[in-house]
Amino acid sequence: MAEKNKNPEVRFAGYTDDWEQHELGEVLIERKILQKISDDAPILAFASGQGVIDRSERKSNNRDHLTLDPTNKNYLLTEYNDIVYNPSNLKYGAIDRNKHGKGVISPIYVTFTTEEEPSFIELIVKSEKFKLRALQYEEGTVVKRQSVNPENLLSLDVKISPSRDEQKKIGVLFEQLDIIINLHQRKYNKLVTVKKAMLEKMFPQNGADVPEIRFEGFTEAWEEKELSDEVEFYTGLTYSPNDVIKEGGTFVLRSSNVKNGEIVYGDNVYVNSNVINCDNVRMGDIIIVVRNGSRSLIGKHAQIKEKMNSTVIGAFMTGINSNQSAFTNALLDTAQFDKEIEKNLGATINQITTGAFKKMQFMFPNSHEQHKIGNYFTYLDNLIALQQRELEKLKNIKKACLEKMFV
Repeated sequence: MAEKNKNPEVRFAGYTDDWEQHELGEVLIERKILQKISDDAPILAFASGQGVIDRSERKSNNRDHLTLDPTNKNYLLTEYNDIVYNPSNLKYGAIDRNKHGKGVISPIYVTFTTEEEPSFIELIVKSEKFKLRALQYEEGTVVKRQSVNPENLLSLDVKISPSRDEQKKIGVLFEQLDIIINLHQRKYNKLVTVKKAMLEKMFPQNGADVPEIRFEGFTEAWEEKELSDEVEFYTGLTYSPNDVIKEGGTFVLRSSNVKNGEIVYGDNVYVNSNVINCDNVRMGDIIIVVRNGSRSLIGKHAQIKEKMNSTVIGAFMTGINSNQSAFTNALLDTAQFDKEIEKNLGATINQITTGAFKKMQFMFPNSHEQHKIGNYFTYLDNLIALQQRELEKLKNIKKACLEKMFV
């Protein structure tokens, strides 16, 4: 355990020297070289969450061509490992290390060099703790355009290791963590993309009565039916604040318990069991948000994938029980379901009635094909959930390391 406020709680073995306090201006030196676009200094972009990147990779709507002037305009030079920030966008994380290479960027940005280990300094200036300290110097009357000027940024005190070797080891550790996190993020994104594509190809589109992709052996046309022809609905519990207890009663599933197709637990509500006048949820049931302050949340749903004792849904939810619940859950993930939600939303109140749900029409195959399709999407959902858990675990490890390896 390190001495309080002098050294981080966790260090690599062999390093015992106290970390030193410096003004950031002693660590960073502003690079103020202006030059035109050239072959060895191409025009680059800088964006929150992306850092210094090739102009073509920018995620936001690219309007840079409106001010691009390769003949007459001087741009700001940036080199590999520079620390770059946007004074007017610091609150959104627009500070990063240049991992791209030499080039020029808009002179609205500020770029610094350092003789310390750049990957180590990057971790300090990108931390939430540092950002909050810097934002106390925001200036400007328009909130969205408030800025932190370089003089104020450089006046902040930071604590750094006196050993470049220790700095480098810390920087390398977090670079490796970021590589692993990015790898898992790409795997997760790929699985989500695969699911989206298969939802389009394994359900009939644009008035067709068969999907583009089917399991072998199925050739019959799908049949259009009302949702109530295939599933059973049940309503949620209406209760008063006096019915709510701290624990030990009946658990009420509400919209806050539904996130990304999964049941989550957090701000849970329990009520006295003697006020229950509706069905308990069962494993395999699907719960759907039917009323919410935000229109975008109407229709979000989750399948109950574990046995739940004494659990009901709230009044702003509806429940579905289906013999082919995995297929039904996949159906509710399709774009067709989103269109039905939009079509049936109330004009002034953000809700859909259970009656409207019952009358929604979709294409259905026979029960055997439903079973196959349901199993396939359950398998995909499990892979996505597993990858998401791994990703969150890695992010939590990084967060813990940032807290314990810096002062």
